[in-house]
Amino acid sequence: MADKRVYLSLGSNIGEREQNLERALEALEREQIHVLLRSSMYETEPQDVTDQRWFLNIVAECETDRFPLQLLSVLLKIEREMGRMRGAGTVRRGPRTIDIDILLFGNVVMETPKLTIPHARMMERRFVLEPLLEIAADVRDPRNSELLSSYLRRVAGQAVRRI
Repeated sequence: MADKRVYLSLGSNIGEREQNLERALEALEREQIHVLLRSSMYETEPQDVTDQRWFLNIVAECETDRFPLQLLSVLLKIEREMGRMRGAGTVRRGPRTIDIDILLFGNVVMETPKLTIPHARMMERRFVLEPLLEIAADVRDPRNSELLSSYLRRVAGQAVRRI
């Protein structure tokens, strides 16, 4: 498979948030997921579970030779290695050392029990759209070819601060 362009969202709200993001980017490179561009950091209000520390978020444009589910497996491994806990005893959408999500994978559209591309909730999240559009202003939704910038105004009320 030829290398594919992917967009990943990275977020952290436990510990040294900025260092967690940097460590995750380094881990991507070690796994041969090459970071081509990265957004500025954004401090963002938590969604869903609001009684937690604000997040630092970035979006990275990367290149990989992996298939989507292979990439997901590597991202979950990186999260585990960085102390991300999932499952029993954790709060879903609660605090985390690192969260790495696949937003877009080339023009792939897929929905499986393990992975949905484009990311199922990315169009509802300013903390994803704003950094993504910073580095890829002309990116389109592969499902309908709509510019992702058109979704940004729908989430304008969510608190996001570029650092």
